[in-house]
Amino acid sequence: MIKRALFAAAAAFALTSPTPPVQAQGLSFDAYVQLMMAKARAEGVSESTLQRMTSGLTPNDRVIRLDRGQPGTPTRTGYPALAPYINTHVNPTRIRRGKDMYNATRLIRQRVEQQYGVPSEILMAIWGHETNYGGFKGNFDLSRSLATLAWEGRRRELFESEWIALMKVADKGYSRSQLVGSWAGAFGNPQFLPSVYLRLATDGDGDGRADIFNNRADTLASIARYFQDSGWRSGQPWGVRASVPDNLDRRAIENKIVAPVCPRVHERHSQWKTVREWRNLGVQPQKYLADDVMASFFQPDGPGKPAWLLTSNYRVILEYNCSNYYAMSVGLLADEIAN
Repeated sequence: MIKRALFAAAAAFALTSPTPPVQAQGLSFDAYVQLMMAKARAEGVSESTLQRMTSGLTPNDRVIRLDRGQPGTPTRTGYPALAPYINTHVNPTRIRRGKDMYNATRLIRQRVEQQYGVPSEILMAIWGHETNYGGFKGNFDLSRSLATLAWEGRRRELFESEWIALMKVADKGYSRSQLVGSWAGAFGNPQFLPSVYLRLATDGDGDGRADIFNNRADTLASIARYFQDSGWRSGQPWGVRASVPDNLDRRAIENKIVAPVCPRVHERHSQWKTVREWRNLGVQPQKYLADDVMASFFQPDGPGKPAWLLTSNYRVILEYNCSNYYAMSVGLLADEIAN
């Protein structure tokens, strides 16, 4: 993966494309795998790894169905309400498990937070959302899934590069039976794509291996490094609830800029203003935010419903998964875990 936001954008674009997938310019699956193997060899992957990762490889029709069955870009008729999603994803069970893991990893998470500047509760919330704190990490053969998606052709360049990256991960000594995950190729506790693993997976305990499958220190350090790489600002919250005056001129604060990535996500946010400017408009943060912090206004379910002032750290959460529903639930779950 590049950033997950870009992966999501590529997916959304492909889903709106009228061009049907072309299966590797008429190549059979076996012939296409041989082509990818040649490219992987040229990038230094060992022959033994290529052989064990492709032995008996066949296309997975279920993966193709799952990819083609994803919902497309939302229509202009409106957005689903946020509140029901939050009630489902920030529920008592997930909060309780998050608090338990928060307490169980105290020494690890404190060390990681000190090193990377990303709050422990944010790391826990990501872990909780991605795999239910390691409870379910996916069971698809990653080599088979990524090879299938590359051969199928809708996002060939992306998935071919991820398959080659997976071979490089396997070359580090991971068995094929270990390299299982989601149907789209993400794996481990934080659900990294192979290219992200190669770039950002981190050895959190000094044993010389970045094991994001089972090692808690490696998992938390890897998520923290991802957030640091995406621009997390230490000491600043992701956002805070805000009270809103009845006379707020919403047209005057509309965002006029079209975001190059995930525009449907970002168009729901207001213009950026300092907290001081928001206070002057009557929008009052319910927790402390310094007057000079830049923030955007977000009231997803409309006037009279909960509203937030979002900082640039909210945009960092969107880098992990470009969805307001995901980012809001991560932020709110983190707040609950920390309370």
